[in-house]
Amino acid sequence: MKVIFLGTGTSTGVPQLGCGCEVCKSTDPRDRRLRTSVRIEIDGKVLMIDCSPDFRQQVLAFPFEKIDGILLTHEHYDHVGGIDDLRPFSVFGPVDLYMEERLENALRERLPYCFSGYKYSGVPNLAVRRISADEDFQIGTVTVTPIRVMHYRLPILGFRIRNFAYLTDVKTMEETELKKLEGIDTLVISALRKTEHISHQTLDQALKIIDMVKPTTSYLTHMSHEIGMHADLERELPDHVLLAYDGLQISV
Repeated sequence: MKVIFLGTGTSTGVPQLGCGCEVCKSTDPRDRRLRTSVRIEIDGKVLMIDCSPDFRQQVLAFPFEKIDGILLTHEHYDHVGGIDDLRPFSVFGPVDLYMEERLENALRERLPYCFSGYKYSGVPNLAVRRISADEDFQIGTVTVTPIRVMHYRLPILGFRIRNFAYLTDVKTMEETELKKLEGIDTLVISALRKTEHISHQTLDQALKIIDMVKPTTSYLTHMSHEIGMHADLERELPDHVLLAYDGLQISV
């Protein structure tokens, strides 16, 4: 199983427009962060988690091939803003979007032309695959376990695939959901910045969840420019906690 980080930044990306801080002016490519998404290659299939506004730019680096499923965490624009750019992939047939009912309703309202019964030429060919936080689902031979997390008051989903789990936009999660992470080797989890935020974990809060789950290796993602320079921050972290960056590839 190969995981490629397509984007590791928060909703504004890094550099943030109009900002002149040292992170936004950094020449270290690891400090340049597109909106958050990952590509997963497993059992001959290509999966993605979320479809960011930077989707087109992110996938140009890969062969043009069928996407076997996109797992959507929630409806915020930085996680679904690239759905219209799925149009070229319609040549392979419908692109399966795995999502909860609430998210489906939001997208049908926001992008009605993508989900209407009559689709004119050029509209992306999408197939909604309804999922629930309480049930595993299959994509071919791949079993996916949804994990409920709270993004302040908004219930959203993370996902476990075998010994890998991906949690973004986390603020809190219940003990029952933590149990779904038992025994994982690799955890990807969001850590927006070091100071408190109403709907996102701080770095310290993310590290506390990592301590509870005890994965072999963890990667931090969905980071803003306020978290600091990549080179400085990686020296502060425990050896088993790493900073993800755009383009990073890992084997699980």
